[in-house]
Parts: sequence; C-alpha cells; structure tokens
Amino acid sequence: MVVALVTIILLIVIGITSNERATITKAEKLVGNIITPVSKITFSIGKNISNFFSSIFDFINVKEQNDKLKDQIIALESEIRDLENIIGRTDYLKNEAEIQKKTKHNIVHAQIIGKEPGNWYDRFIIDKGLKDGIKKGATVIQGIEIEQGIFQEGIVGRVVDVGDNWAKIISIIDELNSISFKVIRTQDGGVLSGSIEGIISGYLFDNKADVIVGDKLYTSGLGGTYIKDIYIGEVSSVESDDEELTKRITVTPAINFKKLYKVFVIVD
Repeated sequence: MVVALVTIILLIVIGITSNERATITKAEKLVGNIITPVSKITFSIGKNISNFFSSIFDFINVKEQNDKLKDQIIALESEIRDLENIIGRTDYLKNEAEIQKKTKHNIVHAQIIGKEPGNWYDRFIIDKGLKDGIKKGATVIQGIEIEQGIFQEGIVGRVVDVGDNWAKIISIIDELNSISFKVIRTQDGGVLSGSIEGIISGYLFDNKADVIVGDKLYTSGLGGTYIKDIYIGEVSSVESDDEELTKRITVTPAINFKKLYKVFVIVD
C-alpha cells in the first residue's frame, strides 16, 4: 500500500512538473522533501527483498549442482573400486586362465562364499557340491606362476564335507591337516602339517636326506589323501635334530592363504 501510494504521488508530481520551469512551487518542494526519504527507504527495502529471494534461488541452484556433483563422485568412486579390484586380481585371473588350458585333470571352478573367523583361509565354504560332481576327499587347487611364464597347479586343500550345492574345504595350513610330500630335486619324502599361525612345517622320513632351502615340494600321493604331483611350495628353513634323528623343515606355501577368491576342485 505504501508503494502504491508513493507511486500515485510520484505520477502526480511528474504530471505537474512535466513542463520545463525555472523554479518549482513551495508545495512541490515540500512534497519532494517528504517523498525523497520515503522513496529511498522503499527502494532499499525492495532491493533487499529482491536480493533475499535471489540468494534463495542461488542457494537452490548451488544445492542442485552440489547434489549432481556428489552423485558423479559416487559413480567415479565405484568405477575406481571396480578397476582396483580387477588390478588386484590380475595375477590370479591370468593364472586361472593358464591352468584351465594346461591341466590334465577334470576340474570344477568354484567361488568361495564363506570362511571361518581369522586372518587365514584355513577352512572355508565354496558354492559347488554334489550336483557339480564334487565328492568328499576331493583335492582343491589354484593356478600359480612358480617362475616367469611357468604355471603350476598349487595345492589348496581338500573337501571334508559336501552338500548338493556347497562344500567345505580344509586347507593345508590348518593345524589338523597333514600332507605327504616329495622333494622334486631328490625325490626324498616326508610329511607336513599346518599350524594355528598359518605356518607349514614337517619332517623328512630320512634324517640324512639331502634337502636345502629353496627346494620345491610336491604332493607324493602317499595315503591317497591328495592327488600326487601338485605343487606345495618351497623349503624356507632346514633343521636337524640329532637326538630324535629327524630333519625338520618349514615351508613357504605357493598359495597366499590370506587372499583366496576362487578355487578349482579336481573331480577325476
């Protein structure tokens, strides 16, 4: 109402003063003196109101842009995680492909879907079972590259329980597991066992056996627990016990039992 009133008065003044004159009347001067501060106040209020609403619209636009940027960041972060996941599994995927081409065994590819608590994959569950031809006692392997361009089947463990579409695996690092081996260089044999610390150690049948650090060990097949000629790992230390007449060794397994994604089960 104030703005409308001021506008009407201004229009009247404009009409009265539209003709060029040397001086204005006292009434016009009085009205001008009254209207000027009012106009100044109303203009300032209108400008502030305009700026206020303009700020609100700017804030809404900025918020919309910010939300779009957040969505883009989330999408990019997801892509980065996917790429990092692929890069982290590059070696495994390459080894997996090579073993599938070179193995002489019938194998079933299985995904790990669960594990017992702890840092190690000493006992875990896979998503394949009786319907896929898997039986209790079957040998579980994974592809590994033992040297540049040389790929082998690395021993993971064996099946201890099996259902229609699942199977439980006990690995060679489990403390209740034992595996017979042979030194590929000398054909000397012995037995290895796992431990709660994830360390594999054992002894040779012949305390005079020629075994050194770096010797490669393979499954011997004795006892029928594991299929023979599957790579186990390298000897990392050798100790002789003259009192017990034994030669003990520790072994670095070929498989990284802290990082397992998929495995193969031999179903021959």
